Amino acid sequence: MSKPEIINYQGKRIFFMDFTGLREISEIEALITESKDYIRMQPEKSVISLTNIQGMHFNAEIKNIFSEFISGNKPYVSHGAVVGISGLQRIVYNGIMKLTGRDLRSFETLDLAKEWLISRN
Repeated sequence: MSKPEIINYQGKRIFFMDFTGLREISEIEALITESKDYIRMQPEKSVISLTNIQGMHFNAEIKNIFSEFISGNKPYVSHGAVVGISGLQRIVYNGIMKLTGRDLRSFETLDLAKEWLISRN
């Protein structure tokens, strides 16, 4: 199972969550729980986050889980990026952004996302 990790990119620490290809709600919830435990222990506006959701299964329950996760992280994340959004995921993603009041940028590749993330500081 995938675990969140800190990656260093050009001297910046990025909290990376890899949901690539996850299909089971239990796997998704486990990764979210571990990520939430880390993020919400950090100082406010100190976390730079990067999330890959390429090929991840989405349904109404997962949408609700992600909405709560993203909303609750708002005080701790200074900026974040998402990679791997395609097709119907784009509609769900846009809905979650509106619902949570967040502005997590979407990118086609991890490299583009990392470049944008480090350019923000």
